[in-house]
Amino acid sequence: MESRAPSLLPEQFGPLQGVRILSTGSLIAQPYAASLAAEMGAEVIQVERPGEGDAAWRHLGMQLPTTDGSGQVATTWVQERRNELYTTLDFSTPEGKHIFLKLIEACDIWMESSKPGSYTKWGLTDEAVLQTNPKIVIAHVSGYGQTGHADYLGRASYDMIGQAFGGLMYQTGFPDPEPPVRANPWTADYITALFCLWSSLSGYIYAQRTGKGQVIDVSQFESIHRLLSGTMVEYFANGFVRGRSGNKATAFQPYDAFQASDGWVVIGAVGLAVFSRVCQAIGLDPEDEKWHNASSDVNSIEGIEFDALLRGWVAERTVAEVVESLNAAQVACCPIMNSKDMAEDPHYQARQLHVEWEDGQVGKVKGTGVTPLFSETPGKIWRGSVPVGHDNEAVYTRLAGLSAEQVAQLRDKGVI
Repeated sequence: MESRAPSLLPEQFGPLQGVRILSTGSLIAQPYAASLAAEMGAEVIQVERPGEGDAAWRHLGMQLPTTDGSGQVATTWVQERRNELYTTLDFSTPEGKHIFLKLIEACDIWMESSKPGSYTKWGLTDEAVLQTNPKIVIAHVSGYGQTGHADYLGRASYDMIGQAFGGLMYQTGFPDPEPPVRANPWTADYITALFCLWSSLSGYIYAQRTGKGQVIDVSQFESIHRLLSGTMVEYFANGFVRGRSGNKATAFQPYDAFQASDGWVVIGAVGLAVFSRVCQAIGLDPEDEKWHNASSDVNSIEGIEFDALLRGWVAERTVAEVVESLNAAQVACCPIMNSKDMAEDPHYQARQLHVEWEDGQVGKVKGTGVTPLFSETPGKIWRGSVPVGHDNEAVYTRLAGLSAEQVAQLRDKGVI
């Protein structure tokens, strides 16, 4: 709103400065969308459950000890939950509902992730929220969407569920009898987060122009489904069901993973001109007609022969030798990188992608910085992750209009 409270951020920065987002989801997809916005300057208020917070995600996977000896925090939480203001709130109580709506008054975007109807049962319908703030953009994130077949709407969905139901997992991995493979790490959730963020900002732009907010229905399976290229056109036009083909492209080559003497590389050559450069690099005559056929007919005798020759050429060389030779020939080629490789790579270092910051729970850490790079309004890390309810007093006194005494009383009652 125009007369809302001043920002709680220590300074304004980034392309999203001035945007205030209320984030009330848990686990990965929706909160990750908010955290990306926070790295670009948005003021993000993340609400967790009183007491335990988002316990599953705070402690899932590899963990680091806290500096005060009180416990441990997941490395993924430390990486992904920077720059945000953390509060706790029980929406099911009358006091919690009142505080939530006070926060709605002060925000531009509300993002949440839950099964459809979760907020309605607390009296926090979209209509009530828009009545409180007609300009707010509401983004509901769920596995199957807010509308559709009744049998699906109440179903739980996690990352692998979204990949499977959205159609990605059927195409990921190697052909039968190998099983379908999920894409790592948490690919469906991260993709859903990107859909949540771009659609929320689209709604925000419209609201700034017209003064009218709206409701966005982001489903995990549809976010995944939208990435399937021509899969559904192929089916509806020809009845073709696209399946798994491993790493290898089916319409041209080389486009695959290849094993060198000390590791793996990927090589990509799209088009006859690039294919000819591959031939020259490995000692074949690019003018030989049979190699022209091998470029596009990967399963022909010539195609199979070319693939075998290329694999033999790669196997006799180190990763570094293959990468250097093919890139010198202007053929796309790179190593398949692991964390150690990326940490030590000169290009990663030159772009300063890995940076240090001070985390509010585990102290100084180093991880992935802010991307993409903006020339005029760069993002930044102004603080790391913080304990559960760390910003309750600041947020509720300065944005919701409560006194310090009221905050203490609500804490004692378990509302926050």
